[in-house]
Amino acid sequence: MDLVAVTSLKHFFKALLDEALGQTRLDVAEVTEFYLANLLAEFAAADRLFAPDEPGGAEEPLALLYHRAQSAEREERIRILRRLGDVSLYKAGFFAGALRESVVGQGYTIDMGRAAYAQVATLARGGFALVYDELGRKFRPLVEVLEGIAARSAARSSPAGALRVYESWRRTGSDTLESVLVDAGLLPRGGGLPN
Repeated sequence: MDLVAVTSLKHFFKALLDEALGQTRLDVAEVTEFYLANLLAEFAAADRLFAPDEPGGAEEPLALLYHRAQSAEREERIRILRRLGDVSLYKAGFFAGALRESVVGQGYTIDMGRAAYAQVATLARGGFALVYDELGRKFRPLVEVLEGIAARSAARSSPAGALRVYESWRRTGSDTLESVLVDAGLLPRGGGLPN
């Protein structure tokens, strides 16, 4: 693994997103990509993801957060729904394996995030409405991009990390995880699931 100097965490995540988006050929607006890089940099500090004073912090269930948003005034509703979308996107991408094995499931988290961003796009004014609209429309592919970033990091970090990615791929058959394993030289191209 090569060491790369970056000037900030945002630049680091922007570079990771550029690479991952290029590999998946998912086209997103530049402003959306910057939004995602800022989101990843913000949530890199676990206290921002699980902040008890933030909507959705301290593991508030997504359904309760959504319900709270529906009874809030417009500006507060936007803030809560945006947080719901952000947390859902991050968790569905970076904690995909754990969510797939949970009672709630990754699909539920994706649906909640997609719906939250769609509502923010409807409520927001100005150019950022387009960002939230794109986040809502491309939510699932963006989850796969984030899952790929997390898996690449794990596969490069240690043999144990690579093994976790492999085991998750074996359980799920995920094309994203297969691509990570192929890129890391841990699976042959077009190998598919072994019998």
